[in-house]
Amino acid sequence: MVTPAPLSLIVPSEAAPDEEEDKALSGAPVTLLENAFCLPSLILGAGTLSNQYNSNDHLSGFAPMRLVRLALRYGIKAFDTSIYYGPSEVVLGNALRSVKDEFPRESYQLMTKCGRFGANSFDYSPAAIRNSVLQSLHRLQTEYLDTVYLHDVEFVCTPVQAKQTGNHALALTEEKAAYGLEEGQEGIIYGEGDQKILDAFAELRKMKEEGLIRSIGITGYPVATLLRLALLIFHNPPYEPIDVLLSYSHISLQNSTFAEFVSHFRQRAKVKQLVAASPFSMGLLTPSIPHWHPAPEGLRKAVTKARAEYGGDGFIDAALAYSIRRCGPEDLDVPLVVGVSTPAEVHKCVQVWRKVHEKPMSADERQKEAEVLEVFSKAGFLNWSWASPDRTTGVSRL
Repeated sequence: MVTPAPLSLIVPSEAAPDEEEDKALSGAPVTLLENAFCLPSLILGAGTLSNQYNSNDHLSGFAPMRLVRLALRYGIKAFDTSIYYGPSEVVLGNALRSVKDEFPRESYQLMTKCGRFGANSFDYSPAAIRNSVLQSLHRLQTEYLDTVYLHDVEFVCTPVQAKQTGNHALALTEEKAAYGLEEGQEGIIYGEGDQKILDAFAELRKMKEEGLIRSIGITGYPVATLLRLALLIFHNPPYEPIDVLLSYSHISLQNSTFAEFVSHFRQRAKVKQLVAASPFSMGLLTPSIPHWHPAPEGLRKAVTKARAEYGGDGFIDAALAYSIRRCGPEDLDVPLVVGVSTPAEVHKCVQVWRKVHEKPMSADERQKEAEVLEVFSKAGFLNWSWASPDRTTGVSRL
């Protein structure tokens, strides 16, 4: 059984400074959506509280405590993390402990993930799933978790779809049988990997019945695979739909394929709550694309060109605004997970959110957005999904 790596990071035990920049700016708070689980329209993504995005010096300082407190003051009262994100759960748990008088546990939601422990380390055995959840409870300093997902299910399930890259909205057309999405294929267990998914989910269901978890779900990158597995779980004993499903990097300026699947998740798979994540597509749309990002060189060049077409500095705000608008109540009506590293980024995120909800796009903004989409389209990367890296090699399956 794989166990979470021990952590040596020391986090502050004293309260963080509370200065002018730690106050929420006047204006509308981030609202709760009228959804199944009373989630806010923005969820703070705590994947940034890890060494993939920040140094130990940053994580062991006051910045994480201040950004968590500021997010709560703005009404961002849900947090997404994972045991896979190294120190993230410990840092987040410490930050929430430090503000417990201002924000008691019942005032926010904790959403974490299990089953993935390293870049190529997965263990979906029931014992590992249970141990992972118990470790998360300890690290987050809580007696219950609002949501626990099986993390990155595409790496564990039995591969079905032959095509790894491209626009996977094809899975909703006459090619759906090649994705395992033909009517009548819903309950088929294609191999050992699919059975591992079902067994792991059954363990989460037991922990939900024990009161340790309030809702359970799955996360992943390939949207068609997420739909197949949501249907698989629904069409196998005890024939209950999943509570929550998180899709990342598929509601962004470069790729909004998730929108095509939303009605299928809701109506066919009966998923109770959908969540979108990563408007910047794991840093792809930021000025400094992470070196480990799986995007091929052609897509990276298209992003650079799109940023130049937009005018540079405003591109990152435009990317965030696009995802916020698409996830809003007038469109998909789903919460959006946004990762931030500093209080300044929290302020900026809420500023963009308020602008989207309070002021219509200008003609210039619409034109610039259309030009960006055209850049991706001409390059052949609009609504294009990369291949998930192979578990054994770490190389994308192109």
